[in-house]
Amino acid sequence: MLFFGAVIRLEREAHETGQVKARVVSAYKAQITMALLGKQLGVRPEGWREAAGRFGEEGSHYSVADITDGASLTAVREHKKQAKAAAKAKG
Repeated sequence: MLFFGAVIRLEREAHETGQVKARVVSAYKAQITMALLGKQLGVRPEGWREAAGRFGEEGSHYSVADITDGASLTAVREHKKQAKAAAKAKG
């Protein structure tokens, strides 16, 4: 629900490509930041996992929020490598 509201607001308010990109990147960074605060620093207000999107998932290896040691760093790097390969294959 929160996501769809953000998309509708973005559609109404962002009239130029640069604005859309800036807001999407900001939303992406905000999700990672929320996940980092919740997972690494224990800042967990109600609804923090939902606000963090997929980055808030328990046991995920998507971003800096999931890096706690060498093994988790390797897992995050592998995930990013696979995501890039999939995007490249898609065209």
